[in-house]
Amino acid sequence: MLKLSGEILAGETIFSPEVMNRVCQELKAIRDIGVQINVVIGGGNIFRGNMGQAQGMDRATADYMGMLATVMNALALQTCMTDIGLDARVMTSINMNEIAETFTRRRAFEYMHNGRIVIHAGGIGVPFFSTDTAAASRACEMNCQAIFKGTKVDGIYSDDPVKNESAKFYETLTYQDVLTKELNVMDAAAISLAKENKIPVVVFNIKNPGQLAKAICGEGLYTIVS
Repeated sequence: MLKLSGEILAGETIFSPEVMNRVCQELKAIRDIGVQINVVIGGGNIFRGNMGQAQGMDRATADYMGMLATVMNALALQTCMTDIGLDARVMTSINMNEIAETFTRRRAFEYMHNGRIVIHAGGIGVPFFSTDTAAASRACEMNCQAIFKGTKVDGIYSDDPVKNESAKFYETLTYQDVLTKELNVMDAAAISLAKENKIPVVVFNIKNPGQLAKAICGEGLYTIVS
């Protein structure tokens, strides 16, 4: 399971063609070596639930709007994948059949085992849960061996390494470490789901070319939570 934030896809505009293509090429590289891929994408480059709350919206409505933003990102990612020869399917947690298929575990398994990339959109279909939680939930449903979270830094630090040069880098952490230290790499619900189902979480820098493939092969710089 690859978890991407919506912000990763942005450049000077909502979607950066260069970034989108690079991410898709990363996925193609691991698909070519036989890795089965699921993707959960956020919507923060378009709309986040807390944006709506800040403007006076009720939380549920704002979160539903955020779910729609994830669908837009998923469709954009699917288009880019198709352009480079990858077969991908967008599956949503909310019925919108004219746009994408509604998620069913059986169909998603069928796609995955036939070599297609499954892009999960719409979070888990209800408000008050993040796309991190959606990634952990879908990873459990799809029997994923690991969750790979692509970020803008090399892994998990004790503090923001951009603001604090003395921040400590962690090569390994336990699930409980992440919760106790409030490291905020994923929300508590996501980490708890991963812990309960014994799915390791690998945090790496998606902006470094080739790092996804290296992390999957146990190489390069990353943090593993297990």
